[in-house]
Parts: sequence; C-alpha cells; structure tokens
Amino acid sequence: MVLPFKSAEVFSVEVSEKHELFRKAVREFMERDVAPYVEKGEAQREVPKEILEKAKELGLYGITVPEEYGGQGGDTLMSAIAQEEISRIWPSFATRVAAGALFTTPILLFGSEELKKKYVPPVARGDKVAALANTEPSAGSDVAGMQSTAKKINGKYILNGRKIFITNGGIADYYVVTARTSPPDPKARWKGISMFVVEREWKGVKVVSRIDTLGLKASNTAELIFEDVEIPEENIVGEEGNGFKYAMATFDRTRVGVAAQALGVAQAALEKMVSYASQRIAFGEPIVMFELVQEKIAESLTEVNTARLLTYWAATLFDKGLENEAIVAASMAKYYSTEIAEKVAIRAITVHGGYGVATSTGVERLLRDVEVMKIYEGTNDIQKLTIVKETARRLLGIKL
Repeated sequence: MVLPFKSAEVFSVEVSEKHELFRKAVREFMERDVAPYVEKGEAQREVPKEILEKAKELGLYGITVPEEYGGQGGDTLMSAIAQEEISRIWPSFATRVAAGALFTTPILLFGSEELKKKYVPPVARGDKVAALANTEPSAGSDVAGMQSTAKKINGKYILNGRKIFITNGGIADYYVVTARTSPPDPKARWKGISMFVVEREWKGVKVVSRIDTLGLKASNTAELIFEDVEIPEENIVGEEGNGFKYAMATFDRTRVGVAAQALGVAQAALEKMVSYASQRIAFGEPIVMFELVQEKIAESLTEVNTARLLTYWAATLFDKGLENEAIVAASMAKYYSTEIAEKVAIRAITVHGGYGVATSTGVERLLRDVEVMKIYEGTNDIQKLTIVKETARRLLGIKL
C-alpha cells in the first residue's frame, strides 16, 4: 500500500499526442484571437460576442459531453488542458466556458433521456448559456442548510428561494437548481434536497443583481430569486430527495477544472516573472542574475510543475474510471493548485516591483483572479476536510 492508495500503479499520467495537438489549438486560439480583448473585456466586465462565437467553432463548450448529445466526446484530461490554456490568458473567459459543465454534468449522470436530449445539446454546442444555482445566502459550504423549497402541487413543483454567487447567473438561459422537497432529517440533513432544470424565461425567475467580485471581473456572477416558479414534473433530475448527492457528484468531477484554471494562472505568473526578470536591468545587469530572484523562479518552477502533475493525475484517474481515487485526488489538486497559483502570483508581483501592482501589466489581476478560485466549487478549507474524510471512507473503509 502507498497510503492511502492500494498501490503505486495509480500514479500515472497519460498525455497523448491528441491531447498535445488539442493544447496547441487552444493556445493558438487564446493568444491570437482572445489576448487582444482581455484588458478591454475586464474593464467592461464582459466577454465579447465574437470571442464566444469563435469558441463554439473550436468546440470548447462541450469537451467532455458525448457526441450524441452535441459535445466533443473528449476526456477529463482534455477538458483540464483547455481550462489551463484558457486561464493562462483570460481566467474570466475560462469560467464563462466551464460553467456549462456544472449544468450538463448532473443531467448526464442522473437525468432522464428526455432531459439529456432537450437541454444538453444546445449548451454543449454553445448555443445556450447554462448555470448551476446551488449556493444560498445562508448555505454555501453548508449545502444541506439551504432554504429554497420546491413543493409538489397538482403534478408540478412550485419553486421558491434565493440563490447567490451564481456563475453565469445573469446571462444563463437554463439553470440546474437545488431546493428542498421535504424537511431535513435531523440525523441526515442532506436528505430531502432535489434538483431541477429551470428555464430563464419561465414566470417567477428573476435576476436580482450582478455581484462585482475581487477578481474574474468579466465573469457574470449574479443573485437570483425564484418566486412561485412552476416546474414540470419531468424536469426533476434523477430521483426526488437525492439532489444533494447529485450536486456533490457534480463538484467532484468539475473540481479538476478549477485546479486547471489555477494552474493556468500560475503558469502565466511564472512566464511573466521570468520574462520581466530577464529584461529588467538594475545595478548594471538583468535582475534574473540576482540570487533572490533566482530563488523565486526556482520555487515557482518546481511548484507549478508539481501542480500540473497533480491536476493531470486527478483527471487521468477519472478517465480510468477510478472514481474513489479520483475524488480524493481532485480535492488535492484543487487545494494545492490554487494555493500555488497565489504564491507564484505574489512572487511575480514582487519581482516586478512597482510594475507588479500596476493594472496595465496584468500581473496583479492574476492574484485577484485566483483568490476567487480558492473559494468557488468548495473552499480550500472544505477541500482539506474532503481529502481526509473521503480518503478514510473511500480508500480505507473508515467512517469519520
């Protein structure tokens, strides 16, 4: 045993020529077509339509969605590579693209065939925008504490509640929404939550406001209200009362994408640090000649590539069908990669000196963006708890 795994055989990363060709295509797209829009897009707090249309042509919206439902049929590692390369240039754009997976994943895993055929293809093609509406003002990390309700009356569910910090919330056409269909069991608070597909145009669906955040300025984060929204019975995802499990299973799979986003930020910060240190002359020579600068670069090179291995490994475990191992690895990757991205971004700012805090260089934005990544899809403190509890339960057979 290699604690907590049964053997060292699980420690493998399989990057194929197909993956690298895909990386090259995404990188070329980001550097050629997207990079010129970043500064303006962040200032105007939106991703230009022409960029979104070009992303459709590249198939970035449904990378892991099966071809029969309008996607590319790619694997988890391919999706992680895309998130890494997109975030290397523009993290806000990465969230715009990635949020669709929070919608399609639970439907593909647990939804009826009718829901899959109706709602997944337009999102996977990029024709429709989608979001997961799960977090509430009093229920963030404590998902079981949600207060939204969906009462079944005359063959329909009547949804009432408030959701907050919803990525793509203000621009989504479709939402996957969680709500209580029965009161919580004191001994199992997660029970009684169900999941539904809701359309933006339905009566009672309201966008309260857009939330301005520290980073990811061009990502649309919103607060929503659902007032007596009538949901057809067939729009429930899976079985009534299992919505908590469906939400957690979704986060388990999409968490690798957040790790990859942070990896892209860390890579961008590293590249900026090395480039500036090689060009900046002080005391008659490039500052890359100074040992303390070399120390920052060496630490960053080591940590960024460690984060890459951890993230790719988690993705590979999912692709191999090793779900128990993958879920633990994904939490490790999300926690570690976001922490490393923060460290590397701070080092990059320090090496840049005054230019590091100037908004025109884009270095300080990397730090602001990763602070958001440390919080969404499970805070890093929650990831630490998940690593221990899921390791005990899934790999060691111990209930904590």
